[in-house]
Amino acid sequence: MNSEVFVKRRYSEAANAPEAALCCPVEYDRRYLEIIPAEVIEKDYGCGDPSRYVKPGETVLDLGSGTGKICFIAAQVVGAAGRVIGVDMTDAMLNVARRNAPIVAGRLGYANVEFRKGRIQDLALDLELLDAELRRNPIKEAASFLAADELANELRVTNPLIPSESIDVVVSNCVLNLVESRSKQEMFSEIFRVLKRGGRAVISDIVSDEAVPESLQSNPELWSGCISGALTEEGFLTAFSDAGFYGIQLLNRDEKPWRTVEGLEFRSVSVQAFKGKQGPCFERNQAVIYLGPFKEILDDDGHRMERGRRYAVCDKTYQLYKNAPYREHFAFVDPREEILAADAKPFGSKETRLRHPKETKGQSFDATTEINQCCDGGNGGCC
Repeated sequence: MNSEVFVKRRYSEAANAPEAALCCPVEYDRRYLEIIPAEVIEKDYGCGDPSRYVKPGETVLDLGSGTGKICFIAAQVVGAAGRVIGVDMTDAMLNVARRNAPIVAGRLGYANVEFRKGRIQDLALDLELLDAELRRNPIKEAASFLAADELANELRVTNPLIPSESIDVVVSNCVLNLVESRSKQEMFSEIFRVLKRGGRAVISDIVSDEAVPESLQSNPELWSGCISGALTEEGFLTAFSDAGFYGIQLLNRDEKPWRTVEGLEFRSVSVQAFKGKQGPCFERNQAVIYLGPFKEILDDDGHRMERGRRYAVCDKTYQLYKNAPYREHFAFVDPREEILAADAKPFGSKETRLRHPKETKGQSFDATTEINQCCDGGNGGCC
């Protein structure tokens, strides 16, 4: 049986009757569970809590939203100014989420959650729009099959389920591993596509410590149980990098495996990854100093820096480092005379190089000043 068909069937059954084998024990903030109906909580399955990394006012997309628990938690965090969209391909799960959404909205005092039908590896195709078109023009022969394929491509362009660069943060809870192997690269590309520049993905999922052998991958029971489709820990992080993300970070890695199958350990991890390193580099005479604690680091663009040394960086890198997840690890050196963005020239060096202090101070800088305020902020002496 096709893995997606089996996943659909098993999760449709789990929407009607809770199945403990589909989830890991997760500790959620109980404040956010109080207004969520018991049906949602009992029939929702996951291995982490990416909602804890959501911020007020954001537009959130939850992939494989199931009965909506993460969406309803995120709705409370983002507040009335924010927005939450859940995407799932299983009608039974969507039915549970949709019938409980008005209940949650009534208890919250605002409605900021909606649920859409789609596949997380194809976030442009609205399956309910396609269903409606196919009811009017059902597939009867090869010609109508080809016409339906053309219609799907047209809908992706004219009425995308999730438009490009429309989301602040994409979250997902133990769903990416359910996507068949040949579609996983497309899935990560779709996550990247829908995020705004500067947006991020926060994904909780099951990974393995070794590559899953073919014998396990062909087991539909293990696949729908979040086992057979798991990427390795290293492969999971690499998939984000290959899709164009930067600042990729393990926020959580369970010490103990959730399950061990034929000697392979399967455990929950939560990963954060950012979009926005793409684009031209311009020279504005800025420098950064890596503060430690490691002797040397290598970033996602190939910049290799030793602790405590002053490095030349382009304006794009300078601005990236000033934000999460880098800002706590660097000191920033602005030029004494600012180079306006309109006057900046392309950053010439592709190699990481040191920036001499005179480049930022100016070659003719020779000022002499009085002693500055104490170096520890005035709480003690400098001598």
